[in-house]
Amino acid sequence: MTTLMPRFFGDLFDWFDADTLTRPGHLIRVEDRLTDTEYLVRAELPGCDPQKDIQVGVEHGLLTIRCTREEEKQAHDRTEFRYGALQRIIRLPGAVQEDKISAKYAEGILEVTVPLAEAKPTVRQIPVLIPAK
Repeated sequence: MTTLMPRFFGDLFDWFDADTLTRPGHLIRVEDRLTDTEYLVRAELPGCDPQKDIQVGVEHGLLTIRCTREEEKQAHDRTEFRYGALQRIIRLPGAVQEDKISAKYAEGILEVTVPLAEAKPTVRQIPVLIPAK
């Protein structure tokens, strides 16, 4: 029971920290930075093979990072490592160049660079119509 309490509260705090309430795996911890030219997301994924375990996708303005980490076959007295399906969904800022998003992985950190599109101001006069009587 005493080993379950810290794990329960840790999972509970992760749930409140999630970008979305519907996520099929554990939360991937991220940090992000927004500049005038790009949105940078860094995700902690130690022990993952970027060629086999990590998938990065974008759809409808959402960046999805997924990783599956298998547990090594050995006995543990206690573990706080996350195994199985890991996922994080992040809403991207307004105008991005989805076709130019890039990702790289080094030393357990996945870094996703999302170039921002130049904001084009749209000004349009909208006529006011008077309904016929």
